[in-house]
Amino acid sequence: MTKYIVVTGGVLSSVGKGTVSASLGLILKNMGYNVSIIKVDPYINVDAGTMNPYMHGEVFVTEDGAETDLDLGHYERFLNINTSKHNNITAGKVYFEVIRKEREGKYMGQTVQIIPHVTDEIKAMVRKVGEVEKADIVIVEVGGTVGDIEGLPFLEAMRELRLEEEEHNVIFVHVALVEYLSVTGELKTKPLQHSVQELRRIGIQPDIVIARSIIELDEDTKRKIALFTNVRPEYIFSSYDVETAYEVPLILQRQGLGARVTSKLGLPQKTPDFGEWEKFVYSVKRKEGKRVKIALVGKYTKLKDSYLSIKEAIYHASAHLGVIPELLWIESSDLERENPEAILKQAEGIIVLPGFGSRGTEGKIKAINYARVNNVPFLGICFGLQLAVVEFARNVVGLQGAHSTEIDPNAPHPVVTLLDEQKKVTQFGGTMRLGAQRISLVRGTLAHSIYGKDVIYERHRHRYEVNPSYVDLLQKHGLTISGISDNGLVEMIELKDHRFFIATQAHPEFKSRPLNPAPLFLGFLRAVVGN
Repeated sequence: MTKYIVVTGGVLSSVGKGTVSASLGLILKNMGYNVSIIKVDPYINVDAGTMNPYMHGEVFVTEDGAETDLDLGHYERFLNINTSKHNNITAGKVYFEVIRKEREGKYMGQTVQIIPHVTDEIKAMVRKVGEVEKADIVIVEVGGTVGDIEGLPFLEAMRELRLEEEEHNVIFVHVALVEYLSVTGELKTKPLQHSVQELRRIGIQPDIVIARSIIELDEDTKRKIALFTNVRPEYIFSSYDVETAYEVPLILQRQGLGARVTSKLGLPQKTPDFGEWEKFVYSVKRKEGKRVKIALVGKYTKLKDSYLSIKEAIYHASAHLGVIPELLWIESSDLERENPEAILKQAEGIIVLPGFGSRGTEGKIKAINYARVNNVPFLGICFGLQLAVVEFARNVVGLQGAHSTEIDPNAPHPVVTLLDEQKKVTQFGGTMRLGAQRISLVRGTLAHSIYGKDVIYERHRHRYEVNPSYVDLLQKHGLTISGISDNGLVEMIELKDHRFFIATQAHPEFKSRPLNPAPLFLGFLRAVVGN
């Protein structure tokens, strides 16, 4: 019978629920349990696909093409699993389904209400994940902060879930901030106390409290939290600041979290094996070794979470190679106003990041030109491939005014154009070319040597493609097409007479794992360090 762990958050958003949920999942998985995990997002959007990254961080794409919250990336990286559209439940999805059923007469004669119709739908979606994945344990992270009006139906549904399931089958873990006042050297627990009071007011008593703070909690503070939250001191845990999020499962397990959780769930006690994970964390934290400066050129660099999976993919590959990456975040618009060479000359490798729209486009093209002309290792991702084609068409082929029709619909040379199947699309949400797609690699190319395979599958998220009408001309002038989709789309390009110049229409960062880095990032970093 599937058991459920509901993770809630208090005091403020971004308190670390996603990292705690992923860490708890890793602990239980390393104990030998089959763990699945769900992110609940109370916003009305059906999915995260239409959100600006500055609003909600990167849009993470699953194998089956769901555009989801970035926390699913944490889940996949920590648990080494592939999530799906079922692992992200939004208020938009829930209400959409309830309204659909109402229109189909499924509730004939009833007044459709939040309770029971919306809450029943939420519970059904949660239970479906456990059934489909045959999970021993399903972790449900409820997004937002306790007290948010939009989150109330989800918390009510979880309260009902506990009531309906057998004893020991549902437990609540509450993650909340404990503020540290540096002036007085005090840890202040009052906000956490109030967040638990809010939970209890709606009928939920947490079984475990994880206090998020700058420094580790002392025993007196734990006892104080216990007294005011009705949670025994041994079930109060400290999630304090560490160098890398990958260390969080280790510090929580050292405090005995796995044993306490399994005890509450009535499960046998097991000892998790963190051998390989500990080696990886040590590699990420190392201070001695070769340092490499990587320029990340994008249009949302002021919020690093806009490119979270790419950042993590660099760390995965760096740890594998034993090097220390120094990330130089460069806003592409700055390259349009200033001398690109003055900004980029310190970089030992350049990655041009994905992103939609015209802002900063010419700055990205200048970064690509700098990398190509100066023989600097270059990796282009999604829009980075499209603009690499634009740069090559303009400056090598000599096609003046070459551009993408996304940016210039009247370009004299539309070397990047809208996918045929996108020309009839009228709705934006969930309508791009999404998810894992089959790519055939050309033997004898850099891409083939990096992957060591004839066929690979990488995740995608785009509407535009390299214009097939220009492919022969581009190849004639030296552009190598090294990856092709089943229907003939250009998936990868490279330059043979360059130290390392490769771009992909895909998003390889989404499949990178701490113990299994993405091949393209490994290849890129090997070139940067001279291997």
